Amino acid sequence: MNQTIDMNALTKTGLDWLQDYLLDPAIMVQSGIILLSLAIGFFARKLLTPYLNTAIEKTPFHWRGKAILNNLAKLVLQIVALLVLLIATSVASSSIAGNMDVSFAQAIMALLVAWIAIRIVVQFIKNPLSRNMIALTIWILAALEILGILDQTLAALDTLGMNIGEFRLSALTVIKGLIAVFVLVYGAILLSGMAERRINRITGLTVSSRVLIGKIIRITLIGVALLIAITAAGVDLSLFAVFGGAVGLGVGFGLQKVISNLFSGMLLLMDKSIKPGDILELQGGIFGWVEHMGARYTEIVTRDNKSFLIPNEDFITQQVVNWSHGNTLVRIEVSFGVSYEHNPHEVKDLAEEAAKTPERVVADPAPVCHLVEFGESSLNFKLRFWIKDAEKGVTNMRGAVMLALWDTFQEHGIKIPFPQRVVHLQESAIS
Repeated sequence: MNQTIDMNALTKTGLDWLQDYLLDPAIMVQSGIILLSLAIGFFARKLLTPYLNTAIEKTPFHWRGKAILNNLAKLVLQIVALLVLLIATSVASSSIAGNMDVSFAQAIMALLVAWIAIRIVVQFIKNPLSRNMIALTIWILAALEILGILDQTLAALDTLGMNIGEFRLSALTVIKGLIAVFVLVYGAILLSGMAERRINRITGLTVSSRVLIGKIIRITLIGVALLIAITAAGVDLSLFAVFGGAVGLGVGFGLQKVISNLFSGMLLLMDKSIKPGDILELQGGIFGWVEHMGARYTEIVTRDNKSFLIPNEDFITQQVVNWSHGNTLVRIEVSFGVSYEHNPHEVKDLAEEAAKTPERVVADPAPVCHLVEFGESSLNFKLRFWIKDAEKGVTNMRGAVMLALWDTFQEHGIKIPFPQRVVHLQESAIS
């Protein structure tokens, strides 16, 4: 049965509490002291923050340590307000001020202490959003406990719900479930990150094996965390047996591309066709190296430092050129032509020697030059050479070899012809 709340009775209770408690003269005095202390804390933070930030920037700490100090510097308002409240309540509760009741101000002081302590403790969390959400959740629970209304709040949240068979779905159950999911999934992500860093230090495994093992650990931990969180929230998983198939089918269609990219990435790692560090050439003229392989996409970084996030499915369904698959040797070709007045045997030998000049050209296989065509105005050659470090650039190596050819040809007086046209202008007779 659903439980209803009498809004008239709730409103009357709220008005009676407001009249009996907040409008009490002692409470009003304490409220003024609290507002004054917060105002002093606000101006103190505004005045001290620039000096604190400058001092923190000059410290020799690591950037992470500086970030923590900058976050703690934001607590100046709460710390100053707490100190002012401590002094003010000590004076107000003394015999000089007539032993005033300061229980309300002391409760606010307890809330400030809880906030300061929680913000200090959660600084180990790097993600700002997660850090703020965890701090706010813990502080709300602590505040309800300090004010003595935690049990009443939980009971009120539990009344907002309905019974589904033997299971009761209420606002309290939903909140507990969300908190459990967030905490456990975040913990699973932290543990998987630590495991991946440990696995990456194992030199006995290949790069693709380390990435694959890391992804399996991450997916497993997150899946287990979700199951534990749902169970901890009091949700009976057997409730999903009836419509779980239909929901799973709908989710499957909706997440078809996501699942396809996920398993495509795992397949790429298992067959070792693509791994971090490989040099790839994709359709559309994209050329770069694999920087990161994620669950949904693979990051390709080009020579001009552009990051292309390519869905993993595209590497399965489309043509991809992996320049470093199996063997890191890459062959580069340069075409050129010389005048017919030169000996092609001499040109061939000079070109092969010139290609050996740049230090990135490997000695084995050696550069080779071939005469490929008797052109209209030149003897045409193709010079082929090999490099092992394509990730450092291919165009720059082709340019370096062409400059070496130019220097060698200039030194030996070999001419590179260019097209010439002779135009005859015939002057017509004017009658």
